Amino acid sequence: MARVRLSVAERQEELLRAAIGQIEARGVAAVRIADVAAALGVSNALVLYHFSTKEKLVAAAFAYAAEDDLAHLRKLLGRRTSALRRLRAAVRWYAPTGQAKGWRLWIEGWAVALREPALREVTRDLDKRWKAAIADVIAEGVAAGEFACADPAGAALRLTALLDGLAVQLTSYPGAVPRTRAQEWADDALARELGLEREALTQR
Repeated sequence: MARVRLSVAERQEELLRAAIGQIEARGVAAVRIADVAAALGVSNALVLYHFSTKEKLVAAAFAYAAEDDLAHLRKLLGRRTSALRRLRAAVRWYAPTGQAKGWRLWIEGWAVALREPALREVTRDLDKRWKAAIADVIAEGVAAGEFACADPAGAALRLTALLDGLAVQLTSYPGAVPRTRAQEWADDALARELGLEREALTQR
């Protein structure tokens, strides 16, 4: 059966999604151009036509995954509701107990980024944009009188650092931290940064 002809943008998106799937399954070090091609039933040459090296394909795949996550974050933080509700939704989605990005993918990315400048730029940019988005909504909530926080940027850094660390524990060492406990810690941290009791997270 003949394959449907795709536009360049559609073909590249298909390849990037396949690359993400293969990275999640095999790890960055083990994945090959041939694995991505085989997953789609296309030739190695087609993959290399769009992404001339494995390194470029991997960096583009992580950039694609990052934009996908940031789009969802913008959707959560752009809702017409209180800043507190938006923050709680974003933190619970981002947390390793929620439905955010495949944490195995990002832990792989962080490791490889230590040696790959292109991937390091992708992960650094994602990190900055996440923190900035969270800090902006915290500042909105402070301005609206919903809660108190003297340092929104610092609060965003501490929150995301905690969630990233919990993600490593839950992903790398299954059973090390019960998911319900991790969620409690995330809620505790959010409430603490906003000067609230934890119960207030569900009452407003």
